[in-house]
Amino acid sequence: MLFRESEGEFQYGNYRKEADDLHSVVSYLNQEKYDVKAIVGHSKGGDVVVLYASIYDDVNMVVNLSGRFHLKTGVEERLGKEFMDIIEKEGYIDAKNKSGKVLYRVTKESLMERLNTDMRAASLSISKECRFFTVHGSADDIIPVEDAYEFAKHIANHKLHVIEGADHCYTAHRKELSDAVVDFITSN
Repeated sequence: MLFRESEGEFQYGNYRKEADDLHSVVSYLNQEKYDVKAIVGHSKGGDVVVLYASIYDDVNMVVNLSGRFHLKTGVEERLGKEFMDIIEKEGYIDAKNKSGKVLYRVTKESLMERLNTDMRAASLSISKECRFFTVHGSADDIIPVEDAYEFAKHIANHKLHVIEGADHCYTAHRKELSDAVVDFITSN
């Protein structure tokens, strides 16, 4: 199931709850006698799997695709220069696309949860037994590739793969992405 196909409403923050939700899924699958070998997350989902690995010790491999290390960055680009004034006044701000269509609503609570999520502390607390793989595109204009190097610097058992020329969604590099992830998961 893809994120867009799942029930529920997108929240700008909510990283910890999403990690807890993922743990419920992994626990259920383990209870049903499935052996969950790895978890994979892209973009915000990449941050969720980092948090997951820092909290729970029940998955041996984690794959972070284009996750953001510095959660305080990217907010102004997404919400505009006046986002804090608007959110203080209204209690929320609507994130819109270039044509003005509202994509989702950002509440003050969810914004503060994002801004207070410490990916450095989470990265440092991941067990050395957990094999961790970060993939990032060198041409990502949503989350800078430098964030991938921060994960590599702070996670003990970490492998980094930068795909030259790849954008945030690996539009023209999907085969290279899938090959890298499969190679990592199947190598022991």
